[in-house]
Amino acid sequence: MAVVTKVSHAYYRTFQGAFNIGARVLPWRKPKLIMGAGSLAKVPSVLNSCGVNKVMVVTGPNIVKTLGLRLKEILEKAGMQYEVFCDVEANPSVETVEEIFKMYVATGCDGFVALGGGSPMDAAKAAAARVVRPRTPLHRMAGVLKVLKPIPPFIAIPTTAGTGSETTIAAVITDRAKNHKYALMDLVLTPKYAILDPELIVSLSPRTTAATGMDALTHAVEAYVCNSYNTKESLRCAEEAVVTIMKCLEPSFRDPSDLRLRQEMLLASFKAGFAFTRAGVGNVHAIAHTLGGFYNTPHGLANAVILPIVLEDYSFAVWDKLAHLAELTGIAASGTTEERAKAFIAEIRRMNDVMGIPRGFDFILDKDIPTMIKMALAEANPVYPVPVIYDAARARRVIENIRMGA
Repeated sequence: MAVVTKVSHAYYRTFQGAFNIGARVLPWRKPKLIMGAGSLAKVPSVLNSCGVNKVMVVTGPNIVKTLGLRLKEILEKAGMQYEVFCDVEANPSVETVEEIFKMYVATGCDGFVALGGGSPMDAAKAAAARVVRPRTPLHRMAGVLKVLKPIPPFIAIPTTAGTGSETTIAAVITDRAKNHKYALMDLVLTPKYAILDPELIVSLSPRTTAATGMDALTHAVEAYVCNSYNTKESLRCAEEAVVTIMKCLEPSFRDPSDLRLRQEMLLASFKAGFAFTRAGVGNVHAIAHTLGGFYNTPHGLANAVILPIVLEDYSFAVWDKLAHLAELTGIAASGTTEERAKAFIAEIRRMNDVMGIPRGFDFILDKDIPTMIKMALAEANPVYPVPVIYDAARARRVIENIRMGA
């Protein structure tokens, strides 16, 4: 079992310190933001402004039957040519990305619109990477800054308020043969535009509203407690996202028709996405990705369950920051730092309970845990600036806690 020695610990922190310096000179950007009820109708004008003649619409099999029909009507009315790929599955696979790439090239498209949650957006981003790097297989672009070439014009239209993929540099893809999820992370994958239309998420089920909303909270909190990489802007975005989600998620869960709440949640998800794009994520995500790879667990649900467990495990390493979030959100204005931090974690658990999110996953198999540990540690170290660097024993303990929490 891998142990974090003093040497490896020093290497990880040195790597992160060097990366932090280099990251501050990179050309970070946000997508151009279009918001408001009915803003989906602006897609043709945005495509025209980008010089797109024929667009590839990437979505899922359910969305194509509802919101996809609305988008196709808007494109046809504007005279915009399009192709539709509508078979993106949850936790999109390498094979799906290759199908999108081949269809894009064969039909002469010159831009992308991703309509959906994180899966269509990630699949479309990965396909866009293949468009500009046609001789490079996906696994060779996994990691940081391995795409490098600008992708075609890309418009992201989220239909959940949680993934944040509309503002991130990442595309997470699943290799089914290896039960492994990996991420392509490059600034060129940041969408050119993000359209946040609250009308597109009023039909979300309470279950999806809950899981995706807690996914956004995980993004904001993990970014906020990172050991380094944060900037004043990423910290501000994380704080604002946490405050909004703590205020608006449960009311939105109870009243899905409230457009104001839905718009607030979309914007919070966007801010959380920017925060973790700039500051990084941590062991919550590293472990969650293994659940997606082995058991096809929805990413937002995995994050929601794991977040309080990992925060508790981090203990005093994150108490100061969590105590501050407890103050900002009004969860705990008094008490010791430890008490306020624990009150914040307790509130996360309470929200999960109220919205029907389980406390653990009992389907995790003993035989899978060693590989899960290996994959999680390989993902997190040395790139993620985690508050606590895990070794195999600590990762096992957390995974066992996830299983026992069910």
